[in-house]
Amino acid sequence: MFDHFVWSVLVVPPLILLVVRLLADRLPPAGAARAVAWSAAVVAAASTVNLLLFALKALAQVPAVAGVFGWSATVVMADTAAEPWAPWLSVALLAAVVVSVTRRWRHHRDVLALGRSAGDGTALVVLPDAEAKAFAVPGRPGYVVVTTGMRSLLTDRQFDALLAHEQAHLAGRHHLLARLAGTAAAAHPALWWVAKHVDYLLERAADEHAAVEVGSRRTVAHAIGAAALATSGAGATPAGSGWSVLHVAIPQGIVPRRVSLLLTPRTWPAAGLLSLLPAALAAFSVVWSVEAAIDLVELLMAASRR
Repeated sequence: MFDHFVWSVLVVPPLILLVVRLLADRLPPAGAARAVAWSAAVVAAASTVNLLLFALKALAQVPAVAGVFGWSATVVMADTAAEPWAPWLSVALLAAVVVSVTRRWRHHRDVLALGRSAGDGTALVVLPDAEAKAFAVPGRPGYVVVTTGMRSLLTDRQFDALLAHEQAHLAGRHHLLARLAGTAAAAHPALWWVAKHVDYLLERAADEHAAVEVGSRRTVAHAIGAAALATSGAGATPAGSGWSVLHVAIPQGIVPRRVSLLLTPRTWPAAGLLSLLPAALAAFSVVWSVEAAIDLVELLMAASRR
């Protein structure tokens, strides 16, 4: 069983990170966000299943447990005799995953509740705040929150671009992909950068939608630049620090890339084939998890005959 642990827990998650780096800006952002987020979620789930299976093996090799179920603890233990630490390490890692994912889900819930507290039933909420902030709050219906500080920095055309960007987040239900990728990152630390890249792809997808809506890629680029300059160095709100997809601009390096891609649009050759790479890795990870489950069942059946 140890080879399944190695592939699903130790090898495939870093591999998908490398694939995502390879695919950066080589796919249409909306489709890439979906492919990467779902692939990361599947890889994280497969890794967690492997940890669960090894944790069950750790329990199965405890003599008291083996006595209750009528199998040989020695036979179960012998399967990983060369790696006796692996089952018990899996118990600790599984516990860490449960705690991490639970905390992430609670954080997402609290951030969403905080954003919704600003709503008044209208599609656009303008808050009297000198700090420049703008974000979309998903829901039924969702709405856009903009502070007076942000509004005063933008021309009418730039403000239209900002609203189109945030409306794209709502229409595309981008918060679901952000939550999916964030949960995957909580389940496996190697997927942290992958989740950040999903945030970036969602921002790029909203940029492209806004450019079509306002009819000017340059106007959207200027709006992004103005928003980024206004928010750089400013203290983040709880919503902003917790859920980057709520913001029109994510600082620290990616804004120049977004502006550059708006001003120099690309074509996407072989996009369909490239998007299959993360999906193939995810499928590969699932296969290893299924085989690990089969191996555990066969091991317990063999131990029951001793």
